[in-house]
Amino acid sequence: MLTLKVLGPGCANCKKLEAVAREAASGSGIEVQVLKVSAMKDIMAYDLIATPGLVINEKLVSSGRIPTQAEIREWLEAAKA
Repeated sequence: MLTLKVLGPGCANCKKLEAVAREAASGSGIEVQVLKVSAMKDIMAYDLIATPGLVINEKLVSSGRIPTQAEIREWLEAAKA
Protein backbone atom coordinates (compact mmCIF):
# COMPACT_ATOMS: atom_id res chain seq x y z
CA MET A 1 0.00 0.00 0.00
CA LEU A 2 1.24 3.46 -0.90
CA THR A 3 0.91 6.44 1.43
CA LEU A 4 -0.11 9.77 -0.05
CA LYS A 5 0.04 12.84 2.20
CA VAL A 6 -1.54 16.20 1.47
CA LEU A 7 0.42 18.93 3.25
CA GLY A 8 -1.31 22.19 4.12
CA PRO A 9 -2.98 24.17 6.88
CA GLY A 10 -6.49 23.76 5.45
CA CYS A 11 -6.73 26.54 2.86
CA ALA A 12 -8.95 26.25 -0.22
CA ASN A 13 -6.07 25.02 -2.39
CA CYS A 14 -5.15 22.40 0.20
CA LYS A 15 -8.73 21.10 0.21
CA LYS A 16 -8.80 21.10 -3.61
CA LEU A 17 -5.53 19.13 -3.74
CA GLU A 18 -6.89 16.61 -1.26
CA ALA A 19 -10.01 16.10 -3.42
CA VAL A 20 -7.96 15.73 -6.62
CA ALA A 21 -5.54 13.33 -4.90
CA ARG A 22 -8.37 11.16 -3.54
CA GLU A 23 -10.00 10.98 -6.99
CA ALA A 24 -6.67 10.12 -8.64
CA ALA A 25 -5.95 7.44 -6.05
CA SER A 26 -9.37 5.84 -6.37
CA GLY A 27 -9.09 5.80 -10.16
CA SER A 28 -5.56 4.40 -10.20
CA GLY A 29 -6.35 0.84 -9.21
CA ILE A 30 -3.54 1.05 -6.65
CA GLU A 31 -4.15 0.63 -2.93
CA VAL A 32 -3.44 4.10 -1.51
CA GLN A 33 -3.87 5.54 1.97
CA VAL A 34 -4.55 9.29 1.78
CA LEU A 35 -3.59 11.35 4.84
CA LYS A 36 -4.02 15.06 5.56
CA VAL A 37 -1.09 16.73 7.35
CA SER A 38 -1.96 20.15 8.76
CA ALA A 39 0.40 20.62 11.72
CA MET A 40 3.03 23.15 10.65
CA LYS A 41 5.90 21.31 12.37
CA ASP A 42 4.98 18.15 10.46
CA ILE A 43 4.67 20.05 7.17
CA MET A 44 8.09 21.68 7.63
CA ALA A 45 9.70 18.25 8.07
CA TYR A 46 9.30 17.84 4.29
CA ASP A 47 11.29 20.97 3.39
CA LEU A 48 8.19 22.39 1.71
CA ILE A 49 8.58 25.83 0.12
CA ALA A 50 4.87 26.54 -0.47
CA THR A 51 1.61 24.81 0.30
CA PRO A 52 -0.18 22.78 -0.76
CA GLY A 53 2.28 19.92 -0.93
CA LEU A 54 1.96 16.31 -1.97
CA VAL A 55 4.08 13.48 -0.59
CA ILE A 56 4.04 9.91 -1.89
CA ASN A 57 5.80 7.31 0.27
CA GLU A 58 7.68 10.06 2.15
CA LYS A 59 8.95 11.73 -1.07
CA LEU A 60 7.80 15.29 -1.79
CA VAL A 61 6.50 15.25 -5.39
CA SER A 62 4.66 18.58 -5.61
CA SER A 63 4.81 21.93 -3.87
CA GLY A 64 2.85 25.17 -4.23
CA ARG A 65 0.43 23.97 -6.90
CA ILE A 66 -2.41 21.58 -7.61
CA PRO A 67 -1.24 18.83 -9.95
CA THR A 68 -3.68 17.10 -12.31
CA GLN A 69 -5.15 13.69 -11.61
CA ALA A 70 -3.05 12.32 -14.49
CA GLU A 71 0.16 13.63 -12.91
CA ILE A 72 -0.75 12.12 -9.55
CA ARG A 73 -1.58 8.76 -11.16
CA GLU A 74 1.83 8.81 -12.92
CA TRP A 75 3.57 9.47 -9.61
CA LEU A 76 1.61 6.67 -7.94
CA GLU A 77 2.58 4.25 -10.74
CA ALA A 78 6.24 5.27 -10.41
CA ALA A 79 6.14 4.83 -6.62
CA LYS A 80 4.52 1.41 -6.97
CA ALA A 81 7.25 0.16 -9.34
